[in-house]
Amino acid sequence: MNLLERELHYPLGDTLPAPGQTVEVAPGIRWIRMALPFALDHINLWLLRDRIDGVEGWSVVDCCISHDAARAQWEQIFETQLEGLPILRVIVTHMHPDHIGLAHWLCERWKAPLWISSTDYHVARVLTTAGDTLAGGDAAADFFASHGLTDPEAVAKIRARTSYYANMVPSVPASFVRMLDGDDVLIGGRAWRCISGYGHAPEHIALYCEELNVLLGGDMMLPRISTNVSVHAGEPEANALRLFLDSIERFKSLPVDTLGLPSHGKPFTGIHRRVEQLQEHHRDRLAELLEACTARPHSASEGLPILFKRALDLHQMTFAMGETVAHLHLLWFSGQLQRRLGTDGIYRFGVF
Repeated sequence: MNLLERELHYPLGDTLPAPGQTVEVAPGIRWIRMALPFALDHINLWLLRDRIDGVEGWSVVDCCISHDAARAQWEQIFETQLEGLPILRVIVTHMHPDHIGLAHWLCERWKAPLWISSTDYHVARVLTTAGDTLAGGDAAADFFASHGLTDPEAVAKIRARTSYYANMVPSVPASFVRMLDGDDVLIGGRAWRCISGYGHAPEHIALYCEELNVLLGGDMMLPRISTNVSVHAGEPEANALRLFLDSIERFKSLPVDTLGLPSHGKPFTGIHRRVEQLQEHHRDRLAELLEACTARPHSASEGLPILFKRALDLHQMTFAMGETVAHLHLLWFSGQLQRRLGTDGIYRFGVF
């Protein structure tokens, strides 16, 4: 446990659900943990006891990526964890592959509707049909090159990675039920309030139940790692980090003892302190970047090792590049730095 984590509390200790099994974390809420083939090696999914139109069953929150191992785990859960009851709906916090990848399969199998924000639904649909602009293809390669990623091998690999999203999200359901900020979703007779968040995804929806004092925080409120906040080719002028910081501030209005159920990591309390930790983390990174860019202008590629000290593979590096641009953009939009496009086609940020 790192120093920051010691300021939080993990009420279940080191307890983790076994593969294909669940752990009850609050009345009517069961925790599923599935493996991911990335450096971030797991995702938490949730089963919520539910009743819709007089039918008893379960709502699922998030799905995992579309791959055989996840489907096999779901089959085991269907057989042993549902008490013979059906899945009644599939709730997806946002459109990233580990959250929505198997939504089409779950919805089709159980004839259940998909609940998601409108923005994230339509972005997912575009990415599954029109090609990836987040992590691969010509648009992504050109975007990263404009921010200083000029290594020919890396650029070529990104340019060739045209099906990255669709490989993990082969399709999305043909229809959805829209979740909006401030809406109450009735799950098992309890009201869950939708809390929108921005910067990590287009329109992430977290869910808070006052009766249980539980927050399904998705990726907006993680206890151990800082959520990736990136600018990408699809929205190259975004001020994503400002949106993220403004979004997480809203969680400080929840009770101090709220139980946070994150998409990665373990259930925890201490959400107010975690918001402060994330604010401090980004404030420190912004200060480091500002100091470097004040001394001399930097591209995002040149700023990347200031924010990320460890070695990065290509997958991690694309996320890190997007996050470095997000930090530079906040400094640029706030007037602390200026941006210039060089004759080499690369953006640099500094005091000109």
